[in-house]
Parts: sequence; structure tokens; C-alpha cells
Amino acid sequence: MSSAPTREVARRVFAREFNDASYTFKESDDERAPNYALLPTGERANRVFFVGTLTEKEDVGDDSEYWRGRIVDPSGTFFVYAGQYQPEAASMLRELEAPEYVAVAGKPRTYETEEGQVNVSVRPESITVVDEGTRDRWVVEAAERTIERIEAFDDETSEYATMAREEYGDDTSDYLEAAIEALETIEGEPAPTP
Repeated sequence: MSSAPTREVARRVFAREFNDASYTFKESDDERAPNYALLPTGERANRVFFVGTLTEKEDVGDDSEYWRGRIVDPSGTFFVYAGQYQPEAASMLRELEAPEYVAVAGKPRTYETEEGQVNVSVRPESITVVDEGTRDRWVVEAAERTIERIEAFDDETSEYATMAREEYGDDTSDYLEAAIEALETIEGEPAPTP
């Protein structure tokens, strides 16, 4: 059996929930331990995967290229930042012309402003141009995963659901609403009932 580290599953999450995931943690004191964002529906996320429309991009770097992309899904906006340590993603942001459907896999990042507000963004590992059909399939899958997390949210044995209730409260109705509204944006897709 290989002892090589395995990548964490990239969580399918809508922007509305992701942008509320302001609490981050590590599960050990090891310097190389992964950072996790705690999703309000009770799951940890070391990586996320989302598909949306790149609506704008901008080089916000001072001394070197540092690209910010604004990517919109049916529930809200993701912000991605890529620079010298994400050369492939930075190159894609430089070359893409908005609007364009893109699929992004990356790591959640939080930043606390001077006012104490926590901003959530993604450090992309990859950015890929996709078609509308791929975007629609992602919406269905993200809605299914969101609803599964909500259904498991009240499980008292779930460590992450317990953490989420402590950090964010126990109202997940916004995320259910986001999932249903996202499904309604796809023609002919019946919304699942939770």
C-alpha cells in the first residue's frame, strides 16, 4: 500500500454557503496539517470544486502578477486569487475573456479585514473552460451534496455538524433555498424535495 498522501475530496458547494464559511481550523498541530473551512451545513472542506461564469478578472498585483477572478454561480459570487504560486491558474485568468463558463478546483482561504470582517476566497489549483451542460450537471450535483449535508446536519454524532451549529447556528434554510433556486435555473430540472 502506498504511503503517498492522498488529496482531499473537493466539496461541491454553492457560493452562498461558501461565502459564509468563515471559520477555519486544523485537526492537528503538525505544521503540514491541512487547513479546513467549516461549511455551515456541517462538513469540513480542504478543497472545493465549483462551476460558474467568469464575469470579470483583474491583475491586482503590485510588484508581480496577482489575478483576481469573479465567478458567479446561481447563488452568488466566488472570488479566486492566483499568483506566482498558482502559475497555471494565473495563466488561465490572464488568457480568459469574460464571460466564460469555468470549472475551478481550489483551496478555501479566509482573510480578516481591519474592521474584523472575514472575507472568504479560493486559491485555485485549476481553472478549466467548460460548456453550459457541464455547468448544469455541476448545479445538480452541488444541490444534491448540499441537501445531503442539510439532511445529516442534525446528526448528533457528526463532529463537523456539531462544530457548525456552534459556529454558525442551526438554521440551514438559506442553503436549502439556494440549492432549490439553483436547480430552478436549469430548464426542465425538477427540484428535489428534502
